[in-house]
Amino acid sequence: MNSYLNKTRPLVYCPGCTHERITKGLDKAFGLLNLPADKTVIVTDIGCSGLFDTFFNVHALHGIHGRALTYASGLKLADPELNVIVTMGDGGLGIGGAHVLASCRRNLDITLIILNNFNFGMTGGQYSATTPTDAIVGSQFLNQAEIPLDICAIAKSAGATYIDKCSGHDAGLAQKITRAIEHKGFSIIETLGMCTGRYTKKNQLTPKGLDQMIADLPENYGVIEKNQRPEYGDRYRALAKEKNIFPEPLAIEQKITLKDYQRQEVVILGSAGMRIVTAGDIVCYAGLCAGMNVSMKNDYNITVLRGQSVSEILISPEKIGYTGIKSPTVLLALSDEGVQRRKNIFATLKPDTFVLKEKSVTIPETSANVVEIDFKALKIKKQDWALASLGVMAKREKAINKEMLNHALKSRFNEKVFQIAMETIEKMT
Repeated sequence: MNSYLNKTRPLVYCPGCTHERITKGLDKAFGLLNLPADKTVIVTDIGCSGLFDTFFNVHALHGIHGRALTYASGLKLADPELNVIVTMGDGGLGIGGAHVLASCRRNLDITLIILNNFNFGMTGGQYSATTPTDAIVGSQFLNQAEIPLDICAIAKSAGATYIDKCSGHDAGLAQKITRAIEHKGFSIIETLGMCTGRYTKKNQLTPKGLDQMIADLPENYGVIEKNQRPEYGDRYRALAKEKNIFPEPLAIEQKITLKDYQRQEVVILGSAGMRIVTAGDIVCYAGLCAGMNVSMKNDYNITVLRGQSVSEILISPEKIGYTGIKSPTVLLALSDEGVQRRKNIFATLKPDTFVLKEKSVTIPETSANVVEIDFKALKIKKQDWALASLGVMAKREKAINKEMLNHALKSRFNEKVFQIAMETIEKMT
């Protein structure tokens, strides 16, 4: 194929914009490589560089700003035979910098062409991550407060296996792009160009100026020997092939048949270290053992060893659509921190709501049926209060019964832990 350009969609760049030269250089590179159009895809994001996907008769994916490499990675992993080329401006580079770093580390066989024209040309000429400190741009002095990003230096330290930087006016541009595409692994080629619509109106920049920028840089491009390693897709598939033993998915069989079981909403209010989430798990397992639908939501601090710990569990014979609980049928108040976290819920409790309160815990006034237990007097450790509370629930048949709890504990724990748990449960039943 002589040209891959879409004749029905002529190039629409501003006069003198370097993007046009890069578009034609990429087209020539495709021809030099004789790439099959049906196995080639251009992935772009927002900005003038985002027009590339419309100008070629190959596959294309146009995404949101800075995220092009994420789509490209998915395409390459889904079909390793694809030739995946990403075009990204310096705006997308700044916005999606973390994705660039991840791609360098991963070394998936993708070619990234960064069209660096030193500004956000599409939205008014604001400064970007690569704008020189002394440039005059549409965002006043902001670029003077930062230093420009050297993406090639960063890519090298992040593990990219092929790096190049050149002027978009370079006579050998097509050959440089060709070598980047031919490289087996993640390759970056940064092209420096002029934005005649915005940047060069206030800044003196010419093709000779671009050549001087390149000349002032140390020669350190092409294959980065110290970063050479297997291409990610090949390595991933090899490792996956070696992995032939996988954990079996957890399956909890129905052991009990209940008649006329009504939907139950259980809220456990506790603190970190009280095994509240584990207790919520057990209640869910109890419901599953009885063939019910269950859901659980947990609330705890990111500092998991301090603060409140709250579990909200639904057990229903019907499918659960909305998982919120406004007025539970069972509430376990096991710590002041947990109670404070859900203090407003006490006003919603109905007279037939079962509330189990540890003696040391203070709760707001409520019309619910409150049962108080002194776990300390029973010599039950604080971390076992939630488990002991489940024993009370089972004894009184509130949401669960003894048989459900027994099956749940056997499903959740090994034999040794099951026996330890039963010692606590039996103190309450």
